[in-house]
Amino acid sequence: MALSRTIVIAGAGIGGLTAALALAARGFRIVVLEKAERLEEVGAGLQLSPNASRVLVELGLTERLKRSAVTPEALCVMSARAGGELLRMPLGEAASARAGAPYWVVHRADLQSALAGAVSDHPDIDLKLGATFEDVAPHAKGLTVVHRSGTIRRSDLASALIGADGIWSTVRQHLFPEVQPRFSGLIAWRGTLDATQLPKDFTARRVQLWMGPNAHLVAYPIAGGRQINVVAVLPGTWNRPGWSTPGDPFEVMDAFAAPRWPSAARMMLTAVDNWRKWALFGVPDGCPWSDGPVGLLGDAVHAMLPFAAQGAGMAIEDAAVLARHLSLEAAESAAGITAALKQYGRARQARVRRVQRTARQQGRIYHLGGPLAIARDVAIRALGPERMLARQDWIYGWRP
Repeated sequence: MALSRTIVIAGAGIGGLTAALALAARGFRIVVLEKAERLEEVGAGLQLSPNASRVLVELGLTERLKRSAVTPEALCVMSARAGGELLRMPLGEAASARAGAPYWVVHRADLQSALAGAVSDHPDIDLKLGATFEDVAPHAKGLTVVHRSGTIRRSDLASALIGADGIWSTVRQHLFPEVQPRFSGLIAWRGTLDATQLPKDFTARRVQLWMGPNAHLVAYPIAGGRQINVVAVLPGTWNRPGWSTPGDPFEVMDAFAAPRWPSAARMMLTAVDNWRKWALFGVPDGCPWSDGPVGLLGDAVHAMLPFAAQGAGMAIEDAAVLARHLSLEAAESAAGITAALKQYGRARQARVRRVQRTARQQGRIYHLGGPLAIARDVAIRALGPERMLARQDWIYGWRP
């Protein structure tokens, strides 16, 4: 008896929607379950380096993103200790020419909106909002995936289930209840401001990375350059789940107080009117990627610290590799689905672990103080912009 040609994806975040488009392009019918009643404009800005943007371009998202995505000209590495810029790594045309795809910065909501628009326009994708995944069970033609919309319980017949439902994944909890997110001891604070609130020198198309003792700050333009996205990362003990808890601005300003932090960094912070915070959790290394015809994707399997700016990028890469392995031929049997999902996990593990290690290492470097900060600043200046860009080739040059 032939398996269903339907794949159910739990989660309509960046990874889930990208996977829906990539798998539909392979000939599958896709059902996306999203527990939210509507896709809300929450979250922070995202950096989409060429390894991620390449996938989106190939899926036809360029036109949908061109009004909101910004191509920064450079990454400026700044030191609170030194009071200013240490190094300016070229992005823009330099990164695009080197990697063969653009470097974009974009608000998460704008990217999700572009993906959702493409999903809605695709005849073989059914996006179900307000639908919560509940259970999955074997069926003669594959799997029965049970979900709930309000008080109504429904089911879909599928050949595979993909859990793209984030760090607090219900699908992962169903498969591997022993794998639990771990709090990093760090809290990210997010805010946006109109570009008109800052002097022109502060609104150039660049990514600013400010490093300082026990904290760092990232700022870059979003919304076509009309807004500036600001993210500050600080140590703390508050560790509730969630992405958008209101934060006390005095707590941020105290952490970035003078004289430890120069006025150029503090100016951006004081211009933010509405701070939101989220505790940074990670999924432990070694989480299994699949079990039979059920697989995991993105933060559900490898949520990582943001210090390599690759959280969304890794989910987008996952989607492309999943679609490469999960062909219609593989879906002709349960054994084929299981084998394809195992191959997908094996294809992703080494790269994702390297990115996770890089993120942890860079986070430690960003937050150095005292003599170690001096040594860090000297080393970064000595490295120079071209060598710094070359060191990103292993990330930016990836192709599915």
